[in-house]
Amino acid sequence: MQKMGHFEQIEFLRKIEGQIKGVQKMIEEGRYCIDILVQLHSIVGAITKVEYNIFRKHIEGCVVSALKGRSEREKQKKIGEVIDLIERFRK
Repeated sequence: MQKMGHFEQIEFLRKIEGQIKGVQKMIEEGRYCIDILVQLHSIVGAITKVEYNIFRKHIEGCVVSALKGRSEREKQKKIGEVIDLIERFRK
């Protein structure tokens, strides 16, 4: 996946917001369930992309910085955060 900067992430989230409003309108209009589900699947994929990019940024920035540092406590904290997130994402 391509890395997104801060601005691109915000723009992508605005697009997702528009897609959600579109789905709300589809439901209000009584549109066909399959069409709504296809749009929802697209939204989930877009959210996953943003999630991935933020997680990657955290690993490449915060975690790498902590691992290069001298503080063993900070290293363990960052590793613990990543492990906790992975456990949470797998549920």
